[in-house]
Amino acid sequence: MKKILALLMAGAMTAAAFSGCGGSSSSNQTSDTKAESSQTSAASGSSDTDWSYIADKGTMTIGITYFEPMNYMDNGKLTGFETDFATAVCEELGVQPNFQEIEWESKELKLNAKTIDCIWNGLTITDERKANMDISVPYMENKQVMVVKADNVSKFSTPEGMKGASVVAEAGSAGEEVAKGEDYFKEAKYLSVDSQAKALLEVKSGTADVAVIDYVMSIGTLRAGSDYADLKVVEAQSFAPEQYGIAFRKNSSETLTKVNAAIEKLAKDGKLAEIADKYNLKEQIIVK
Repeated sequence: MKKILALLMAGAMTAAAFSGCGGSSSSNQTSDTKAESSQTSAASGSSDTDWSYIADKGTMTIGITYFEPMNYMDNGKLTGFETDFATAVCEELGVQPNFQEIEWESKELKLNAKTIDCIWNGLTITDERKANMDISVPYMENKQVMVVKADNVSKFSTPEGMKGASVVAEAGSAGEEVAKGEDYFKEAKYLSVDSQAKALLEVKSGTADVAVIDYVMSIGTLRAGSDYADLKVVEAQSFAPEQYGIAFRKNSSETLTKVNAAIEKLAKDGKLAEIADKYNLKEQIIVK
């Protein structure tokens, strides 16, 4: 009888043990499922929260570098086409623009770290950038041009004249891609600098022969009476026709939709053309 009772008690304890293990496994699975669900939700939610993040702050932090006629200081005040354009779009969106100077080479790091909310500073649209960032509708045409001292225009109008020439461009820019990748410059010596403005200074001071910069910058900078009136564009050559867009963090679909709608409204109202005309850029605008 004792043996029977012992066997029955052992069986009951075994069943309880299995029941306990089953309950623990079920609990762990539920916990793991919740954790995975939370992670998935957080990842997918990033596409819905970027605009909320900007709207809750009430400001859009805009990464820029200084170069005429896009963003530059005039009598201690920030001005320029991109400055006025961004301000008008932000007004449509109901937020305040907060312009922040960045190093162009680190622009994507700043964007993803949320140091800035967008890059709005003559950003060339490329397939690589579209893969890594969300980019607005293109709003302006541009190209890369060579700027030299006026008396050197003829010399650098042919590839032969570039042999041994010192060429500068902004690090991480479309100009750098041209200077390093185009056969036209294969006999030249290349050096990167930290801004397009610095590239022009290098040519003006004689420490470089050629600066490869945005065509729109040449429009705003090489005007009569400016500090760079002695520099000229080599009209015989131009490179890399391109379009400008505004870059946001990846999966910023709501923000992008709102910005694109604001750009379209400003174009239809004639406000965008008015801003562009102020900086001699009306012919470059492609949003109608």
